[in-house]
Amino acid sequence: MENQVLTPHVYWAQRHRELYLRVELSDVQNPAISIAENVLHFKAQGHGAKGDNVYEFHLEFLDLVKPEPVYKLTQRQVNITVQKKVSQWWERLTKQEKRPLFLAPDFDRWLDESDAEMELRAKEEERLNKLRMESQGSPETLINLKKGYLFMYNLVQFLGFSWMFVNMTVRFFILGKESFYDTFHTIADMMYFCQMLAVVESINAAIGVTKSPVIPSVIQLFGRNFILFIIFGTMEEMQNKAVVFFVFYMWSTIEIFRYPYYMLCCIDMDWKVLTWLRYTVWIPLYPLGCLAEAVSVIQSIPVFNETGRFSFTLPYPMEIKVRFSFFLQVYLIMLFLGLYINFRHLYKQRRRHYGQKKKKIH
Repeated sequence: MENQVLTPHVYWAQRHRELYLRVELSDVQNPAISIAENVLHFKAQGHGAKGDNVYEFHLEFLDLVKPEPVYKLTQRQVNITVQKKVSQWWERLTKQEKRPLFLAPDFDRWLDESDAEMELRAKEEERLNKLRMESQGSPETLINLKKGYLFMYNLVQFLGFSWMFVNMTVRFFILGKESFYDTFHTIADMMYFCQMLAVVESINAAIGVTKSPVIPSVIQLFGRNFILFIIFGTMEEMQNKAVVFFVFYMWSTIEIFRYPYYMLCCIDMDWKVLTWLRYTVWIPLYPLGCLAEAVSVIQSIPVFNETGRFSFTLPYPMEIKVRFSFFLQVYLIMLFLGLYINFRHLYKQRRRHYGQKKKKIH
């Protein structure tokens, strides 16, 4: 008598791109699973509803599938995944309309078409987000790039201001007071470069690359560039004055401590001596620098009045001549207001940095 063919219980579910089959057989080893002519063939020794026997079944799919099934064995079942050739929703699993008795829906994985579409969209969005993250780089990579960029910026500024500081110091020791009067012609090109590059600092603060507040950064940038480009740059009479030396020397002295401090912050280093200098030298140097800038503005007022540069006459019927010196007098008030804002900001930074340490001691 011919042996009866035993079929296991098979449960199925689908997605738009895949079919999932769960074969209820335990302790299965080396099953024969293949797809030929769009028919799935399964044969395996295992423990099923009829005890420990050889079980097999054949399923002809409703539509075309890829002939490479993927399966995974567990102690209780065999999970088979089959890829559809065309991503679409099937109305049933098999080509024959009548469902085989051993086949049933897998309600643990079952989704209707609308739910499956939502799941498909979610997976696609997740895939696109992953690709976007890979193209943009990981957060750690972005942080390292930002640190590298800030380190190079601060290094360039440090080298520029160091060159000016050393140049003015050496020339003063060699030439004495005579070096005051040609400081502009010796230093101006480098100062122009560093101050134009300082625009990057305000942009970094504005777009969140650095945590520096925007207003103090913009005040310092505007104040220095006004002195450099308007007061000194446009008036040859001002370029030979001794005040140029003191303005440039104060600016350079402040920056040769500030920029290396920021460089070390980029590589997570803390040199206590440099940190103390960064949070301390500004106390005498900022007021002295502001005083030098004020002297340069006061000395330029008669020069602008004499030359009439940047002065203008209001249109008819007023016809009043507005001298540029009026704006310089307004600027003097703004200069000391800016000093107050920056001084207050730097004082808060110093108190925040060293005040916490004092609290820990007590």
